[in-house]
Amino acid sequence: MLVTPVDNSEIVAALDAALDGGPAVLPLSADDPRAGELRVAMAPDEPTLPGTAVVVATSGSTGAPKGVELSAAALTASATATHARLGGQGQWLLTLPAHHIAGVQVIVRSLLAGTPPVLRGGQTFATAVASMTGPRRYTSLVPTQLLRLLDDPVGLEALCSLDAVLLGGAATPAPLLDGARAAGVRVSTTYGMSETAGGCVYDGKPLDGVRARLADGVIELSGPVLASGYRRDPGGTAAAFVDGWFRTTDLGLLAADGTLSVLGRADFMINTGGVKVAPAAVEAVLVAQPGVAEVCVVDLPDEEWGQLVAAAVVPVDPARPPSVAALRAAVRARLGGPATPKLVRFTDALPLQGPGKVNRKGVKDMLRGT
Repeated sequence: MLVTPVDNSEIVAALDAALDGGPAVLPLSADDPRAGELRVAMAPDEPTLPGTAVVVATSGSTGAPKGVELSAAALTASATATHARLGGQGQWLLTLPAHHIAGVQVIVRSLLAGTPPVLRGGQTFATAVASMTGPRRYTSLVPTQLLRLLDDPVGLEALCSLDAVLLGGAATPAPLLDGARAAGVRVSTTYGMSETAGGCVYDGKPLDGVRARLADGVIELSGPVLASGYRRDPGGTAAAFVDGWFRTTDLGLLAADGTLSVLGRADFMINTGGVKVAPAAVEAVLVAQPGVAEVCVVDLPDEEWGQLVAAAVVPVDPARPPSVAALRAAVRARLGGPATPKLVRFTDALPLQGPGKVNRKGVKDMLRGT
């Protein structure tokens, strides 16, 4: 059985009860047009897997949303390992949607620390931070939020006062990360997903109890943070969770010291003229160029090449965008001709889906002019 709160305060109370053995929670958002559809698809009246505390609907950015069933033990293991990595329990500021896993874990960590989470609501970021009481103070952001706070002197001062800031939900451009750290923000990048109770790899290093490995270049994760499975989908559960390991859809590299680097989703690879191009590699080059704030690289169909490399670029100053020729030359010099975008289009913002995730279908539609 599932309870389905939509208000942040109600979600906090429901999660608190679920961690203590109460009914499992399907957190929803009143602002999500899919909320009614998700409620029906998740069948609240049907039993959950044993021990389930929360069902999190995935973003559905590449297909139909799935319901990920997480136990109180998995949520607690993740929160405990996070606090151990960050230096101790603390109070958390919720700036992310409470119906996504990142928001759920902000609430869970704060509850387990015995300090109610601060709900930002309509407050400014600085005002919300000022209302926090500790003992240590944390928050989680997505890259777009960090970018905006770095441009706000008052927000940046509040950000620098926090003991740690987790950054996830989307790939973080290196210049943004370097700029935040240079400004004094104690920021750690996170990698994970709903199926791993949120971020389980911080700054490339798995949390205590978490293991990472590669199978044909695809990242697999294991540990006490893993979900129990997918709601009402035994076939999907059996395919994704095998012998204690969860097989992601992301390509990666593992260094000798165990540091994990994420190269991007395997199904995002672009095959142009028979050459495979990783969009993340092209994005890394483009976002490092002067005048570039954000980038998304996708494939578009092409009669000659099969797929062509296309880039949507958000300039720092829309009135003075960087030279397209210079951007293309930078990619060619670093990655070679096949990776060089054949189409570059400037935009004021990238379409988003979920907490900070770029809606790649939306980017493709924009680049096609539809």
